[in-house]
Amino acid sequence: MAFYRDVVGFEVRSDVGQGKMRWIVVGPPDQPDTAILLAPPAADPGITDDERRTIAEMMAKGTYGWIQLSTKDLDATFARLEAGGAEVVQEPTEQPYGVRDCAFRDPAGNLVRVNEAR
Repeated sequence: MAFYRDVVGFEVRSDVGQGKMRWIVVGPPDQPDTAILLAPPAADPGITDDERRTIAEMMAKGTYGWIQLSTKDLDATFARLEAGGAEVVQEPTEQPYGVRDCAFRDPAGNLVRVNEAR
């Protein structure tokens, strides 16, 4: 939660539960209809222990979950995230498919891609 609140700049909309059954909703302050759920995979009572282990292994490699965000100023956003301690995966790059973006990992290992709104 601290990463998305303090580094990304999202506001916390709700913080429910505790321990393994805790989930948090965050979102951009200027977009009240956009909400991102932060919840541990163990919060789903329908998964098996084997599935939990697989998810934990995938999260450790950074291959389990990802999100795509957009910003008007990619360079400023990248600088803020890097200064906040985000693990940089890709610096701002002009992609061959017409998007300029960067990528980093959040503290849980999820890939976060940020593209520049044009």
